[in-house]
Amino acid sequence: MNKRIYYIFVFVCFVLFAVSCSTTSRLGEGEVLYTGVKKLRINVPDTVDVPDGVTSNIKATINVKPNNSLYSPYIRHPFPLGLWLYNHWSEDEKGIKGWIYRKFVEQPVLMSDVRPDLRMKMVEDMLAKNGFFGATTSYELLYDKRNPKKARVNYTVNMPVPKCIAEIRLLNDSTEISDLINKIVKKDSYLKIGALFCTDSLSDVRNKVADRLRNRGYYFFRPEYLTFKADSTIYPGDIALQMEYGKMVPDKALRKYVVGNVTTLVLRNDGKGYADTLKTKKGTVIQMKPSKLREDLIPSCITLRKGQEMKVRALSNTQSYLSRLGIFNSISLTVTPLDSVRTDSLDVDIVCRFDTPLETQFEVNLTSKSNSYLGPGLSYGITNRNIFGGAERLSLNLNGSYEWQIGKIDNGEKRSKFSSYEIGLDMELAFPRLLAPKFMKAIKREMSWTRITLGGDIMNRPHFFRMVQVNAGINYDWMSSRFSKNQVTLFELKYNKLLRTTAEFEATMAENYAIAQSFQDQFIPKLSYTYTYDRGFRHDRKHITFQASIIDGGNIFSGLWGLAGVDGQKNLFGTPFSQFVKGTVQLIYSHKIRGDHKIVGRVYTGAAHAYGNSSEVPYTEQFYIGGANSLRAFAVRSIGPGSYHSEREMSNGYYDQTGTFRFEMNLEYRFPIAGMLKGAVFMDAGNIWLLKDDPMRPGGKLNASTFFKDLALGTGIGLRFDIGMIVVRGDLGIGLHLPYATDKKGYYNLNFKDSLAFNLAIGYPF
Repeated sequence: MNKRIYYIFVFVCFVLFAVSCSTTSRLGEGEVLYTGVKKLRINVPDTVDVPDGVTSNIKATINVKPNNSLYSPYIRHPFPLGLWLYNHWSEDEKGIKGWIYRKFVEQPVLMSDVRPDLRMKMVEDMLAKNGFFGATTSYELLYDKRNPKKARVNYTVNMPVPKCIAEIRLLNDSTEISDLINKIVKKDSYLKIGALFCTDSLSDVRNKVADRLRNRGYYFFRPEYLTFKADSTIYPGDIALQMEYGKMVPDKALRKYVVGNVTTLVLRNDGKGYADTLKTKKGTVIQMKPSKLREDLIPSCITLRKGQEMKVRALSNTQSYLSRLGIFNSISLTVTPLDSVRTDSLDVDIVCRFDTPLETQFEVNLTSKSNSYLGPGLSYGITNRNIFGGAERLSLNLNGSYEWQIGKIDNGEKRSKFSSYEIGLDMELAFPRLLAPKFMKAIKREMSWTRITLGGDIMNRPHFFRMVQVNAGINYDWMSSRFSKNQVTLFELKYNKLLRTTAEFEATMAENYAIAQSFQDQFIPKLSYTYTYDRGFRHDRKHITFQASIIDGGNIFSGLWGLAGVDGQKNLFGTPFSQFVKGTVQLIYSHKIRGDHKIVGRVYTGAAHAYGNSSEVPYTEQFYIGGANSLRAFAVRSIGPGSYHSEREMSNGYYDQTGTFRFEMNLEYRFPIAGMLKGAVFMDAGNIWLLKDDPMRPGGKLNASTFFKDLALGTGIGLRFDIGMIVVRGDLGIGLHLPYATDKKGYYNLNFKDSLAFNLAIGYPF
């Protein structure tokens, strides 16, 4: 018997054995295993419209996850491995058996832990707080006919007609603070005649009042200083509300305050140094020296003004602005405490402690495919977060990737000669402000950046070419609104040069004009703009990210050369410069089903077109597809363009697997497994195409009639170890359809053993 079949047979037998064994043998006398909820009945009068939040609260109250839960609390999967281990193995097991027990054992969820009676009481209390006075609830235990030590629960909730607000009586004194409170309450969206009586909503009103007052100088006012008394005797079936001050409200809480002295103390991270005091319009800055800090940096973050109303918002903004500099490891703000107040002004003391200026970052990813392709990637970066004393950041990043083929070819020889690598070094100097004209409108709540970049990259494709790329540029990043981010590349210049080519590659370029033009030595001057809209909805249950970018290559240079009277081919330092336009659009939508269960989808498309000084888009600006963050069932640059497939072996098909149009769709279901371990099931589809016909790559041109047939399709499963700051991801992709003809007929045209691809990466794919 084949070993694989044998192991599968043994595993199935073990699972069936585990399922058939008792999972209640260790339960004590009178203990009952809770197996979930069978039905929740909510009975409501026909005339009553129950708010969604109330229904959700009922469901959340009775939602206790049973053992081996699949869809809590209603559906369980049939493989109670954790319970089986609890009932049939001992916690004293040693070795691998002990490890399995500790990792997978589940304590039984008992009915005495669930307490259905208490949960129904909680539902009644919640309904009363939401105006449904007199609601009744009940529950029923449904014992398993074959095993009376197991039971499910039926819950029933009977909701009466709710009580509504019939009258609202405001504060009846004429003090400044009372007039302000009355104005705030009158504008509140909830407190209206006919609104459903809800104590939680009234608490929200009190919190809003307190927040508004604390931003109008009443710094010590608290929500509990305001009360609402409900009277149900005046209007039969409804509620009359009377707003009053609470008992024992301190007089100081009803007074308005202004900002007094603002003092900022900046400490070194070692706690040493000598004090240097600087008087500014924003207060006093005491800096422990020697330390690097530009004089106007701290005042630029202070939003408090001496003599102005004390506003909590100004305190929060000040702390936020200091924090986003990224140079302090702790920031604390202290306001004169209530028991020390002697005047109508409040002093503010700010203490900032420097963080270590250097920060390092290391990332690794790995792609492995069943046809013996292996490819790791490494990235190491070091950043000085305060290079000139004004929170400027100098970053150096070293990136490298290496790919080789293992295994044997038909004649039994090793493919050890195939080794493709790419290595690059990038430097970035970032200023935390816009060094640009004032027409770029940025909001103050977010940091704006000016970035100057310089970098180089060497790309080696064995048997074909070695190419170097050098680039320099200046970029601006700023937020124009809370959800809108803008990125402008004011100027970027790249230089591509082939260092070495093989006879085989030169022969290919001689045969294919399009490929030859995309690889020519050339300058690539670029201007670009990227807009990103990133927003969550309904407490972030839904999240949408939209990004669009446009790149113009060489148009300004071409215009300047034209004004100078240069016609035909235009050169920079004797080398042609590229002229093209490129645009991309990406939409990511995330919907949280419940808890940590989430559906995430992405649609991406892009196009590039060469014109004027160029006949082809540069190779480095063309699109490719596949890999850990794209079509995960296929290796990078192994698909497309269109239905084209290189007649050469996979190891020789790198350079022509690019295109000028790309379309991709991804759908992923993410779910928790245990603790920081999470899972995913995904589906990816997409391809690249050519916008112009290339006779040497038949089937590569974009064609509406074959568009869907040309989409490569893959599915797969993944595991993610999410520790918050970093996510380690492993995805096993399974190819379902290749856009070109294979020796297998039908839509599913891959052999299973050749369809697997494993990707190891850092972070989520999108």
